[in-house]
Amino acid sequence: MAVILFGWLALTVYVERKGPAKSWAFGVPESRRKALIIFDPDPFYNLDEKVCASFANALSETDFSVDVQTVSMAEQSPSQAYDLYVYCANTYNWRPDWAISGYIRSSSGSHQNKPVVAITLGAGSTEASQENFERMIVNSKGELLSSYSLWLWRPNDDTKPKEPNVEIAVSMAYEWGKSIARNFK
Repeated sequence: MAVILFGWLALTVYVERKGPAKSWAFGVPESRRKALIIFDPDPFYNLDEKVCASFANALSETDFSVDVQTVSMAEQSPSQAYDLYVYCANTYNWRPDWAISGYIRSSSGSHQNKPVVAITLGAGSTEASQENFERMIVNSKGELLSSYSLWLWRPNDDTKPKEPNVEIAVSMAYEWGKSIARNFK
């Protein structure tokens, strides 16, 4: 039992550490609307990066200039005003990852009274994490515009059992981004 607990603890510490500082820009910088997407990269799978890029691509095709940043980069970047904030959290131990949680708590002023989209990623058990993530955003005075879960292993679309799940998640993120952009006021 001690070996299992030590292994679980070691794995938790490993996956919960902040990833490297990276950023990407999508769209035309002079666009009239600006969005910021923040995530902390998973050390094993890059579903979060693919989902964020797909969401950013959809927003940028509908008159948004989008900055995608890892938590480490966002902490180093000068504060700017954005029209939309998108936070993407990986699920570890049934909760949002420590890096994005800490970032939201420490920088709540930047998204205060602004529309926020929450993306919760996980192997397939994200319900508790998503609820916790939504509560965290609302408690930090963000206006929760939309929230969605996408899974790595559990089917994202039961009607497409033969298609790779990651491809479906990326496609769903793109369609969701388009919908958010179309309905954004």
